[in-house]
Amino acid sequence: MDENNEIEPVMADRDDEREYGELVVGLDIGTTKICCTVGEVFDDRVDVIGTGTVPSQGVRKGVVVNIESTVNSIKQAIRLAEEDADCDLSSTYVYVGIAGNHIKGFNSPGIVAVNNREIKQSDIDDVITAARTVKISENQRVIHVMPQEYMVDDHTGIQNPVGMTGVRLVTNVHIVTADIGAVHNLVTCCNKAGLEVAELVLESIASANAVLSSDEMELGVALVDIGGGTTDMAVFCDGTIRHTREIALGGHNLTNDLSVGLRTPLQEAERLKEDYGGAIASIIKPNLVVDVPTVGDREPRKVTQKVLVDILEARMIEILEMIDRELVASGQKNKINGGVVITGGTALLANLVDLAEQIFDLPVRIGYPAGVGGKVEDIHSPRCTTAVGLVMFGRDKVRGSQNREPSAIDKLKGWVRKIM
Repeated sequence: MDENNEIEPVMADRDDEREYGELVVGLDIGTTKICCTVGEVFDDRVDVIGTGTVPSQGVRKGVVVNIESTVNSIKQAIRLAEEDADCDLSSTYVYVGIAGNHIKGFNSPGIVAVNNREIKQSDIDDVITAARTVKISENQRVIHVMPQEYMVDDHTGIQNPVGMTGVRLVTNVHIVTADIGAVHNLVTCCNKAGLEVAELVLESIASANAVLSSDEMELGVALVDIGGGTTDMAVFCDGTIRHTREIALGGHNLTNDLSVGLRTPLQEAERLKEDYGGAIASIIKPNLVVDVPTVGDREPRKVTQKVLVDILEARMIEILEMIDRELVASGQKNKINGGVVITGGTALLANLVDLAEQIFDLPVRIGYPAGVGGKVEDIHSPRCTTAVGLVMFGRDKVRGSQNREPSAIDKLKGWVRKIM
């Protein structure tokens, strides 16, 4: 791979005339799986050229708890992605998803005087700096500062005030912070696996890139990413981020409930969830029976599918009701005119849309990755949403179209070095 990070042909049967784009890699380090997706960025599109997915070892509820195990899992995912993409990722910068209950999101205002002159880009930088100058916990560090809107004097809802004239410039930004120890461990795992972290990205922000349309973001939409260890929520309205929240419950809780309730090993509980699970027990025929493996050498027990789904439904109701209460408490629920989009591996649970619509009293759909080309058949699943979204986040960085704070990754590397 050359210094410009472009993909070089390494197979003799490839077309030497074909155009090669810039390499962008998304790495989703989750509780149940690690997914590495390789994208090739062109001026008019991004193509997925390789994907590697392996079971995750060493991560619990989005947080690294065993560095050696996590590093080994990352290496396996990278190796599979390299083989699939037919390229070397050893010196490539990657965009890494971050999640967990330690992440906090809040809104903050900023104001600067412009003294009745034309507003410049430096004024925007100053007002964002003013907005992010807030006191946060000693163990937290900022990973995102996302402008929501600008106000010039009495004019509100401005997306880009450069060139306007006024007395004062005001902004509201959404700030996301993460625990410094969790970030340190995540970056350390990537470094030990031979990767350079380009940026840490909140997983719900990444997923939004892959599944939400601009119309939904403008109209008002809630993204709910139900992963293995956490449920990540992000609310968008008027084309910008309004609210984020991390909930420490996910698909693994459903699996654990089955394991305990049916007295079966976790691995078997996961299989039963995928093969026979659902979100609404009342529609399951009472005479349907499944074999439930037991521990030791005992014979499998016969359990009705309705009993199995009853267990899953109770936990799903708990998770969805927590999300609904958070939407109400945030003051954003009445602005979600575009409904709710659910993604993540748990989104594949049968009848989840029907249950969610009952609880939210809003239209609900399942979010699949969209907006990319290439090997789309390999990533056409809610399980791959975050990894694909990370590639699209990186694409926007490559194109220079993301309006985020300057030198954010330099600041990230700086304070990571301090704690290392």
